[in-house]
Amino acid sequence: MTSARTRNRMVERLRAKGIRNEAVLRTLSSLPRHLFVEEALASRAYEDSALPIGFGQTLSQPWTVAFMTETLLADGPLQKVLEIGTGSGYQAAVLATLVPQVYTVERISPLYQQARVRLSALGYKNIAMRHDDGTIGWPGRAPFDGILMTAAAELAPEGLLAQLQIGGRLVMPLGQGEKQQLMIYRREAAGIRAETLAECCFVPLLSGLY
Repeated sequence: MTSARTRNRMVERLRAKGIRNEAVLRTLSSLPRHLFVEEALASRAYEDSALPIGFGQTLSQPWTVAFMTETLLADGPLQKVLEIGTGSGYQAAVLATLVPQVYTVERISPLYQQARVRLSALGYKNIAMRHDDGTIGWPGRAPFDGILMTAAAELAPEGLLAQLQIGGRLVMPLGQGEKQQLMIYRREAAGIRAETLAECCFVPLLSGLY
């Protein structure tokens, strides 16, 4: 259940559900998702469902990872991306295969430590990690041409929008409970332009450190 054949079947399901970016599909086909969950859940790693990773957090379903990544890249290649909510490290690994430099912030110390060990063991050299409050982003490394947030907020954080360069985009879930929408915010010279993409369901964005 963790073989390359299983990953390829997952990718074909994603293709059937509308994912079109071949680079994203190749990345998900090559990335061992089962290494990003507890061993007891490894046999479910390639189902199109979210999986628990502890501390009330989840690893997003493959379609969500693929769609958010495809959306972030849709306006052209990116050079420097910030991820808010490292979690297991899977989304950061996907981004690191497609983008030269990835910065990722996680507020929960045990998840940060686990992801740091995991990503290092897998050989990623272009991921910078930080244990910090994701709501403030990473001002010292701004501006970014892409930001991807993996937790839902009631409003797009102004601090994150300010860390986008002109032409940059933020992909994030907006709303609380069952009423969430996946959004893209583009920073243009005239201001911020928002677009609703799809319905979604994410854990809430929380401030502070754990």
